[in-house]
Amino acid sequence: MTTTAIPSIPEMLRATAERFGDRPAILSADSHVSFTQVDRQSDALAAALAGQGVGKGDRIALYCVNCAEFAIAYAGIVKAGAVVVPVNLLLKPREILYILNDAGISGLIYHRLMAAGVAAFRDELAALRFAVCIGGEATSPRDLDFTALCESTASVPRPRFDPAEDLAAILYTSGTTGHPKGAMLTHRNLVSNTCSVRSALQLRPGEDRLLVVLPMFHSFAATVGTLTPLLHGLSLAPLAKFDPVAVSELIEAVAATVFLGVPSMYNVLLRLPDEQVRRWSSIRYCVSGGAAMPEAIMRQFEERFGVPVCEGDGPTECSPVTCVNPVDGVRKPASVGLPVPDVEMAIYDDDGRPLGIDSIGEICVKGPNVMKGYWNLPEATAESFFGEWVRTGDLGYKDGDGYIYIVDRKKDMIIVNGMNVYPRMVEELLYTHPAILEAAVVGEPSELHGEIPVAYVVLQEGERLSAADIRHYCRDNLGRHEVPRKVELRPSLPKNAAGKILKRELRKSGELERGIDSRSPHSD
Repeated sequence: MTTTAIPSIPEMLRATAERFGDRPAILSADSHVSFTQVDRQSDALAAALAGQGVGKGDRIALYCVNCAEFAIAYAGIVKAGAVVVPVNLLLKPREILYILNDAGISGLIYHRLMAAGVAAFRDELAALRFAVCIGGEATSPRDLDFTALCESTASVPRPRFDPAEDLAAILYTSGTTGHPKGAMLTHRNLVSNTCSVRSALQLRPGEDRLLVVLPMFHSFAATVGTLTPLLHGLSLAPLAKFDPVAVSELIEAVAATVFLGVPSMYNVLLRLPDEQVRRWSSIRYCVSGGAAMPEAIMRQFEERFGVPVCEGDGPTECSPVTCVNPVDGVRKPASVGLPVPDVEMAIYDDDGRPLGIDSIGEICVKGPNVMKGYWNLPEATAESFFGEWVRTGDLGYKDGDGYIYIVDRKKDMIIVNGMNVYPRMVEELLYTHPAILEAAVVGEPSELHGEIPVAYVVLQEGERLSAADIRHYCRDNLGRHEVPRKVELRPSLPKNAAGKILKRELRKSGELERGIDSRSPHSD
């Protein structure tokens, strides 16, 4: 599909439903929802939302676990001409309140499992006009029932869209400092990215079935696991909680062909017993994104499960997929692969000048998938672009074959005695130690050295290893400036909803140990 002919999401949803009709769009272990049903229910929801005064450009929050209703609600919101604002289920009420007031939401669709959270912030939502509860047990008798709305017989709205300009979603990024920013994604951004994903992953309409346990509010699962199936005739099987046995059982029950995960999930899945691993026989490949995949974990997973892992990448600001290792081509370990169709990637220095092959700089992206900008933040938007190229904040390089390698987040780089230390390189080594389950490396200020590397390590169950042992292992395999000056053994590492290790939380804990408290006095 050429970028000049990209339709709106509602247009593509209806065309796909017409083509695939009664085929399963959303699967569970014992039932399914067809494309026709998704289309009809989301049409009815759009009509009901219009009856509540929802129109073009209104923002509607979606606070929901992974389930069929999430997909139907998403489709219904955009069919009404409104903009979806997905809510991160792990955020505290104060954080959610900031995001929803910043977005100016007029409506809220929430799952009953999130009712307690809704009760904590709903009265402070400045522009909220109505709320809809999925599954009963509403927090207010005034709240509307989702199932009833999906049976509405009112006239279905048919707003006219300019796919290149009209917003479909605002996805808030988890900022490392200050408040999160809302990435404005248009219909063109999201539809074009699903087309790129379908092509790059060689997804087969009417055949492939994607297991979606990554949170559907997150950009990776929203685009690859939800919109791509709905717009291209694939099936998705949502799972609300990551449990390795439940994942394996659902894969077998629905004959899933593609698994989407983040590195920490693959690490946990390695501990499954053989009888659960055998349930993965229908999977033809796995996709990893959201964080860097340590080579050691990828190798162990591929050997144990007998399926390839295609690592890719992309930030929320790019809808989000920018690159992935080819499904049937050369997969390069430690690389996030080649740019997906219609997307260009280049390496720039700090002054916005392009760099050559194998030169480390900031990874920048251009294409129809690149966001319109940040919601109500024109200065931040301007700072995030070099002309048409959006700056990802990732440091990396491109090899002679065009494959992209991420060295680290720009903000995570550690400068020791004037020399660059890339935490990912240290972490890659730590993951090769058979006793280490998880590792993260961050920088700590040092009067003598500028900064020093600090490693936070989780050991495999039953293993015994001292901080001194770990430092000795590093000294044998790393440059002197790269060796962690401190090693802290922990029972677990903090993670976000997508399973990505939160280095900012590790930095905060390090600050507290040094007697520095940078937390807000009003933080929860």
